[in-house]
Amino acid sequence: MLVDSHCHLNYEGLIEDQVNVLNRARNSGVTAMLNISTRENEWRDIVATAEREDDVWASIGIHPHEADAHPDVDLAKLVGEARHERVVAIGETGLDYYYDHSDRDRQKQSFRTHIKAARETGLPIIVHTRDAEADTALIMAEEMEQGAYTGVIHCFTASRDFAYKALDLGLYISISGIVTFKNAKDLQATASELPLDRLLVETDAPFLAPVPHRGKTGEPAFVADTARYLADLRGEDYDVLCDTTAQNFYRLFGKARP
Repeated sequence: MLVDSHCHLNYEGLIEDQVNVLNRARNSGVTAMLNISTRENEWRDIVATAEREDDVWASIGIHPHEADAHPDVDLAKLVGEARHERVVAIGETGLDYYYDHSDRDRQKQSFRTHIKAARETGLPIIVHTRDAEADTALIMAEEMEQGAYTGVIHCFTASRDFAYKALDLGLYISISGIVTFKNAKDLQATASELPLDRLLVETDAPFLAPVPHRGKTGEPAFVADTARYLADLRGEDYDVLCDTTAQNFYRLFGKARP
């Protein structure tokens, strides 16, 4: 089994050729994909894709870049939309201080609301963090004290220290094609030692195509290249890494079914 735990099938670059994108993923051994939402006007189409395709699941959430534009997306709205049978996660959400497309306080408020929705629904939260390690770790820890929740740090590029803070809270770590980049030495060092039973793999397609596809539009089929690189980096058998990360996916996203 091989699962792309984070992709954007309805984004420009994939939506125009979605049927063939999905077929190429399946031909590469991908058995499931989690289609991620980042703004409210995507929700209906993302859920519709999951309704149509048995191996595609959906998330409901607001990206930190979009926090300013969605002041009306509250706990009740997230919880209500997450009741759909094909919605298996809350997010992506989190903090992004690299671009600061939304006010930082508004990002924090939105992040906490998503965590509350994850806690209320029992669904895992998908966390985006960039240049915001300290605040992300603080919010996750404070919210965990208010009641347990599960989740994953997606497209992990943060420090080793942050990785273990997330692991100590019970979260998973998802590795993207960035790990294959030549300048990603720190990430490679961290990814080589993380516990296998807490790892996921992803593409974040249409972004971040791994080597040997750099410069191309990313797509879920490429998760096989990331998994192969990661297995070599860690000195593990490719099939074992694929099967274990897939099992981790279904353990974390318990509403999804193989």
